[in-house]
Amino acid sequence: MKVPIKWLKDYVDINISVIELGDRLTLSGSKVEEIVTSEDEIKNVVTGKIMSIVPHPDAEKLVVCQVNIGEEELTQIVTGAKNMKEGDIVPVAVHGSNLPGGVKIKRGKLRGIVSNGMMCSEDELGIGGEEAAEGLLILPQETPIGKDIKEVLGLDNAVIEFEITSNRPDCLSVVGMARETGATLGVEYKQPETNYVSKCKENINDILKVEIRDDLCRRYMSRGVKNVKIAPSPAWMQERLMEAGVRPINNVVDITNFVMLELGQPMHAFDAREITSNSIIIERAKDGEKFTTLDEVERDIDSNILCIKDGDRAVALAGIMGGLNSEVKEDTAEIIFECANFEGTNIRVSSKKLGLRTEASSKFEKDLDPNLVQIAIDRACNLVNELGAGEVMEGTIDVYPNPLKTNIIEVDSKWINKFLGIEISKESMKEYLDRLELKTEIEEEKLIIKVPTFRSDINIKEDVAEEIARIYGYNNIPTTLLKSTSERGGKTKKQHLQDSIVEVLIGSGLNQSISYSFVSPKVFDKVLIPKESPLRNVVKIRNPLGEDYSIMRSTSIPSMMEALARNYSRSNERTRLFEIGKVYLPKESEYELPEEINIATLGIYGDVDYLDLKGIVENIVDSLDIKDVSYKRESENPSFHPGKTAKVFIGQKLLGTLGEIHPDITDNYDIEERCYIAELNLDLLYQYANVNKAYKPLPKYPAVTRDIALIVEDEVMVQDIEDIIAKQGGKMVESIKLFDIYKGKQIEEGKKSVAYSIVYRLENKTLTDGEVNKVHDKIVRTLENRLGATLR
Repeated sequence: MKVPIKWLKDYVDINISVIELGDRLTLSGSKVEEIVTSEDEIKNVVTGKIMSIVPHPDAEKLVVCQVNIGEEELTQIVTGAKNMKEGDIVPVAVHGSNLPGGVKIKRGKLRGIVSNGMMCSEDELGIGGEEAAEGLLILPQETPIGKDIKEVLGLDNAVIEFEITSNRPDCLSVVGMARETGATLGVEYKQPETNYVSKCKENINDILKVEIRDDLCRRYMSRGVKNVKIAPSPAWMQERLMEAGVRPINNVVDITNFVMLELGQPMHAFDAREITSNSIIIERAKDGEKFTTLDEVERDIDSNILCIKDGDRAVALAGIMGGLNSEVKEDTAEIIFECANFEGTNIRVSSKKLGLRTEASSKFEKDLDPNLVQIAIDRACNLVNELGAGEVMEGTIDVYPNPLKTNIIEVDSKWINKFLGIEISKESMKEYLDRLELKTEIEEEKLIIKVPTFRSDINIKEDVAEEIARIYGYNNIPTTLLKSTSERGGKTKKQHLQDSIVEVLIGSGLNQSISYSFVSPKVFDKVLIPKESPLRNVVKIRNPLGEDYSIMRSTSIPSMMEALARNYSRSNERTRLFEIGKVYLPKESEYELPEEINIATLGIYGDVDYLDLKGIVENIVDSLDIKDVSYKRESENPSFHPGKTAKVFIGQKLLGTLGEIHPDITDNYDIEERCYIAELNLDLLYQYANVNKAYKPLPKYPAVTRDIALIVEDEVMVQDIEDIIAKQGGKMVESIKLFDIYKGKQIEEGKKSVAYSIVYRLENKTLTDGEVNKVHDKIVRTLENRLGATLR
């Protein structure tokens, strides 16, 4: 937002340089983006009066003007402009002058006729902004001739450009920044005059009715002005508007723009002749409706856009732009002032949809204070009286269904000092807050603050502390070290365990990959997850970057498949990847944060099989010294090959799933290799990890090793065999090692041979053959009875 210093000085006394002012405002929280002056860019440009205009003898589109630039000194200028006439006063860039952008003006000839400079437009002087009028800038008739244009237009006045954050709409005005300036400098500021006299005895309530039919409009006020005299605004108002980059139009329109810039409240003026129904209705547009705005563009509008209507006919897009069908014209004799407050989000969405962002919409989208409406419409009526633009009618229409009330916050002054790390008195705190119009009372150690409605950003005690800190001066707050109850920092237990797992995986030949937690809903179909699966119940992103990033993943398998597919497409014959990430499972209530589960995902392809993947998982489990880990066949998971997949358990708790990915899925990802993936619950690994390593001496007594080869049915799981061996062997069985699985001619069809090496040992004595045989025979008998096994 641009604030001219000259305009700012109308409301607050400033006795420091503009540079120092910018620095102090930045320290108090009003970030200064740039301080702009045109003093160095514009030189030797003066006001001149056009005395005569004659056609150029050799150029149809050019004219030759004799211009008085002061003390009856005439200079000849050739121009192609068409909007001037004899007697007009215009800016004249004489020979040797400079214009913004480094343009230098010199004497020259145009089609053989000498031109001693040029007459300037708003754009050439750099003051018109996006709304610069075409043609020369025509100055008021009372403008003195031969004066420096910087002095006439106030272009020697510095302009400070502020970056106003979205939570401070109260600063989107000259008065708002005057308030901040006064608080920063410790001086009082004054509000503009808002008193007015109703010179017309007619009452607007007798000729106009207003109805709000949608809660997107929070307040709507209207006043009428009779006997309007449309004319140019006085020089001082035009100067203020041009300083702020707004083109003057006429006195009525300029009043609405002036109030918007001065107070931050957009206004609009309707030609009362065009409000034919004598009623204004605020409601949404109809789908498929068309509307022509003041910029003469016909726009398609729909039921999401709020409109101001004359009965059933739209006359303005609420908070964005008025309609061409109700604009103020040169012969307008009666106007209706509109001053309203609209819901900010709707204005922002509507203006973006229409591709029409105006000064008004940029303010409304920040959620302005509804109570500002009264002040703004009073100020507009005051200016009507001051400019003699018309006679304000009696009465006011004010539809305000839910008035916004003052918020009261109580804060302990001792807490503020402790929170900020300063020592100032509660009286000083009150002074700082009062400067910002946060009316404060002191009760013992408490500050009781009445927060005005224009400060919607102050809701909790920390907000109050921030206001005190910025006016006290951030630069005055001493630097202190953070206090900590611990003597030194360090990683948590989980972080150490994660580092350990990462080391094991890297040591197992895998590379770490990272993927987004945002995925597309389409991934569920690609990995064959059924429609009724709970994994499809996901956390949805409210404002996604696109459909491909519209939900939070509930499984990490699609992310790993994407990574494997990317490597395969780049002709990597062998890929070994792992990812440490999260999956997100929604709670029953949409207002609860989702459950975040830490997941380790392993993915491999190329010269590998299921046992390679299982070996990596075993490396993780062994490194964390986790006991009671078992593997059970899994054939119901549609994402995996039904015969080459297992669930991993720690005791009775599911740790995860590992196995070969279903061939249909690898086809979906255009991979012609078998892919193997494991998805493990890291939180469960952290829970059961044994980080307390205890010394265990080498065994004193020898071990006895017995091999056993069993013929069992093909569907018998080796895990079942190992469970029986471990249970029946008890403490005597030190280890069990599977060393052979065989199917062939020597084995009956439908069966397989499974061979184990079993190590027997006790810690307190040497085992005899009889003791070992007794336990070994018990294991064999149990295998025969429960699994139908026979010794080979």
